[in-house]
Amino acid sequence: MIEVIQVSHGFEAQWGAIPERNLGERSGLSGKSPKGDTSFAQPQRLVLRNLNLTLTEHRIGIIGSNGSGKSTFARLLNGLLVPDRGRVQVEGLDTRQHAKAVRRRVGFVFQNPDHQIVFPTVEEDVAFGLKNLKLGRGEIQQRVTDILNRYGLLEHRHHPAHLLSGGQKQLLAIAAVLVMTPRMVVFDEPTTLLDLKNRNHIQQVLQRLEQPIVVVSHDLELLEDFDRVLVFDDGEVVMDAAPAIALPDYVQRMTVQPMPRS
Repeated sequence: MIEVIQVSHGFEAQWGAIPERNLGERSGLSGKSPKGDTSFAQPQRLVLRNLNLTLTEHRIGIIGSNGSGKSTFARLLNGLLVPDRGRVQVEGLDTRQHAKAVRRRVGFVFQNPDHQIVFPTVEEDVAFGLKNLKLGRGEIQQRVTDILNRYGLLEHRHHPAHLLSGGQKQLLAIAAVLVMTPRMVVFDEPTTLLDLKNRNHIQQVLQRLEQPIVVVSHDLELLEDFDRVLVFDDGEVVMDAAPAIALPDYVQRMTVQPMPRS
């Protein structure tokens, strides 16, 4: 269970927005973004406003227009960001005080797998987080074998990760998170960069996951069979309901009125 209690969050704009290429983020371990990230101060704006939510359902979708705060909200759920005001608790652990333990419980899959894949070969990339857990070599090899086999990547075990197709890269990013056995997984737009075939494959992967998931997406069809959908607008949750109610509401909100004829 995740509790979001009286949360508001302001974001200072940065070059490239929130750094994604953080070695510790996907594995649930603490880590630092690479040197060379350039940032510059901008006036703060309130990205999230006064959120109070309890997330208990097995599959929760998050939708909203660009800039509505949905991706920032997703990053709060596993401590990649901490709120300026209020608190987020994962199984009773405050993300501000127990960031490492929270990230161990809540995995995070970024929209672009190239920001998450950091090692030269498929096997090395999946094994990285396990090595940080100080597991034995035999257990690491078995876990890597099992997860690669599960997602059809076993024959690519020793291949350069950057030569994989877009769909295979997304599967590798997912495998590298799931091999850490998180109790919950957050996905930030997992199908945005994929063609239809790979999009459908990722949808099947999400449907079969045993862990509870939170999925940020513009792909409304992907969320049709979810348990709950949150609609974000200007930093607030403006609809919180089953997909049959929330999705049509969002479509109605996003409907563009015809321009008057001159």
